[in-house]
This record gives sequence, structure tokens and C-alpha cells, in this order.
Amino acid sequence: MSVTTEDAARAALRERQGPGARYDSPHAPARELLWARRGTAYFARKLGELSDAELDEPSLLPGWSRRHVLAHVGYNARALTRLLTWARTGAETPMYASAEQRQAEIDSGATLPARALRSLVAHAAAHLDTEWRDLPDTSWDAEVRTALGRLVPVRETAWMRTREVWVHALDLANGATTREFPGDLLGELLADVLRGWRRRQEPVHLVLAPTGRAPVVLGEGGTTVSGDLPDLVRWVTGRGTTGVAAESGEFPALPRWF
Repeated sequence: MSVTTEDAARAALRERQGPGARYDSPHAPARELLWARRGTAYFARKLGELSDAELDEPSLLPGWSRRHVLAHVGYNARALTRLLTWARTGAETPMYASAEQRQAEIDSGATLPARALRSLVAHAAAHLDTEWRDLPDTSWDAEVRTALGRLVPVRETAWMRTREVWVHALDLANGATTREFPGDLLGELLADVLRGWRRRQEPVHLVLAPTGRAPVVLGEGGTTVSGDLPDLVRWVTGRGTTGVAAESGEFPALPRWF
């Protein structure tokens, strides 16, 4: 097997760091973990641009302030950590006790002092990352159940967190844009939206026409919506119509994403 420049650089780094350093398992989903970690840093940067007083202002999500978004992102990290505990120990540890408990947790978290809310986001993300790093090879394919009831391998938690941090960075409504997302991530986000619709058998009739790419046809007789991929991803995830155009002049209603 040939050794790439990246492999050589990684080996050199590990040599410098010494035997006490800890790393992801070779069986871990490296691409998705990289996206999740980059997204965590992106979310933290956008959060850091907001003053404590600005956290009280509305987010892009109807009925939610920025405080609600922060509480959701923080408690989501804790919920995913519970799935990793499930995979590691074999003892069933669900993300949430119920949908009602999840919402009550967010509502309560949104009332925390600003400093405590920021600390929740940072510490919960760090704990989740530590659990990913320390999960052994044998656990990455263990099956766990998501809050929506889907049975998935625990490796999917990396993708679940990727969606949360990148898309909710937009919801902070202070300048985050899909045009700053990694290009390969944009393609996977669009594919994830389509998978979700198909899995739930949503009756979507739509043609998505990304600039420079083959159109995606969903159903029959649907409106064509065109635009650059970042703008289409923002639209299909429910974050606005800026930069996209509907052939009929009217945008169709879209089902929820996940």
C-alpha cells in the first residue's frame, strides 16, 4: 500500500506528540468526524461574535431565540454522548426520555445565564469529542436508536452532529452562510435531505437544478428551482430563498428535513 503525503505528515505528528497522545480509532468515520469538528469550530466562531445581550434576539427558527439554538446544540451533544455510552457499554441509553423531555430541556436551558449557556455548548462538545476519540474499534458499528426511532450504527453520530453544528450556525442569524461550508459537505447535506424525504415517502414533486451540475428530479411535473449549490442547500434545509429561483415564480412548500 502506498503512503501518501498526508499519511506521512500524520505519522510525523504522532512521532512528535509521543506515546501519551490519544487518537481516533482507525475504524472511526474520519470524514464525518472532520466535518463535525470543523462545524463545531465554525459554530463557536459565530457564537463568539455575539454579545450576551444579542443572545436574547430571534434566531432563524420560528419561536426560538438564539438562546434556544444554543441550548439545543449543547443538549444535542449530550444526547449523542449517551448513544456512544450505549455503544461502548451495551446498556441502552436513549438520547432523550421523550420528545416532551427534550423540549423542556431546551426551554429550560434557554433561561440559563449567558455565561452558563456558552459553557454548556463548549463543554458538551468537548465531552462528545472525547467520547468519539476514545471509542474502540469494536464499538463503532454497534447499533443504537436515534430520537426519531431509527436503528443506526453509532458511527452515524458523527454525521448527525455535523448537520447540527453547521446548519444551526446559520440559525444564529449573524452572518453564517452556506457559501462558507466545505464543498463536499454541501453535496452530502443535499443528499441527506433527499434521503430523508424518500425514507418518509414524502410526495415531493420538484426539479433541483444546481449550477454546473446535473439536475435532480423528484416526482413528476415538479417546479424547477435553480441556483448555486450553497443556495439550494440553504433552501432545501428551510433557511431561505436567497440566491435561488423558481421557474414557476412560486416556491413549492417543502417537507421537513429530519
